[in-house]
Amino acid sequence: MPQHARAVLAVSLASLLGACATSGSDYPSLAIRDAERVQGEFATGEPRRLDVPTVDVDLTGGLDARLASLVAAAESAHAQFLEVQPRAQRLVTSARGNSIGSDSWAAAQVALAELDSARSLAAIPLGDLDAIYTATRVAAEDAGAVEAARQRVIELVSEQDATLEDLRARIR
Repeated sequence: MPQHARAVLAVSLASLLGACATSGSDYPSLAIRDAERVQGEFATGEPRRLDVPTVDVDLTGGLDARLASLVAAAESAHAQFLEVQPRAQRLVTSARGNSIGSDSWAAAQVALAELDSARSLAAIPLGDLDAIYTATRVAAEDAGAVEAARQRVIELVSEQDATLEDLRARIR
């Protein structure tokens, strides 16, 4: 490299480094500006109520009344399941062979979720019946009526499980 080129390079570098050493008063402050401060309130409005399905169980009366109420609740949930089932079967059939994420596949998944919800409503009384059955057995009392009611609800839930399993296998 020629001598004069080195001199030009050295002067250029010195002037560039000198620019970095200017006074700090020329730069803006990094403090929060008034426009950046959070002010005001966020109005959320009225809280929205979600329509959560419930199971009506009569907890008054003796054991026979409670068992009848639990079985009736499970049968009501089963009726809801049977009401949604034809629509779900139609949607699953139309989604069969379509790619995951397609509109028909998504509609079938929503219908399957509705069936799952109806099945869950039948499982709630089954859980209560299981607790009553266990308490009856631990107390060494006659559990025949509890076992019969429990078996009826197990049959309903098992039927729903089989339907859901079949529909899920068809959409894969």
